[in-house]
Amino acid sequence: TAQRDDLQESINDIKKVIDKLNRTTRSMFEETFVLVRENFRQVFSKLFNGGQADMILTDEKNMLESGIEIFVQPPGKKKQNINLLSAGEKAMTAISILFSVFMVKPSPFCLLDEVDAPLDETNIVRFKNILREFSTNTQFLVITHNQKTMAFADRLYGISMQEPGISKILSVDLVDTYKEYTEPLRVVHG
Repeated sequence: TAQRDDLQESINDIKKVIDKLNRTTRSMFEETFVLVRENFRQVFSKLFNGGQADMILTDEKNMLESGIEIFVQPPGKKKQNINLLSAGEKAMTAISILFSVFMVKPSPFCLLDEVDAPLDETNIVRFKNILREFSTNTQFLVITHNQKTMAFADRLYGISMQEPGISKILSVDLVDTYKEYTEPLRVVHG
């Protein structure tokens, strides 16, 4: 009987801990979701030069099991689900979500792999601007083949095959190179 009572007490203690964890997690998730949602609205509008966006829980009563639906309205278009957007619009929306989360919980490092691939030239500039804005708190490593994206990087790293079968790692520090070319012009008279 004593062992059964101990076991029942342990089960009750575990249920209390689970309930407490669920309450804490639910509270933290709700608080974070509200902040990310508000940030998403702002960042989306900034990246798209207007428009509206929103995130909605599919089951508000069961937040921890709920999905999240994303609705956006780029300027000049009707409000629609993210699945109905063009590839470039989807990429910019995803970038908006990423930076909305960074506004709540900044990361010291972020790896972005080909996120700029579907972006046109105008959106590349907007992408650059938001990267610059967030680069004070986060170091970004962007894997890209897009020359426009490479043009605004501080440093470039690449692989070159000067001889068949032999790869060589290349790096260029564009910050120092830029400084070198922006030094005042010196004219020497001979």
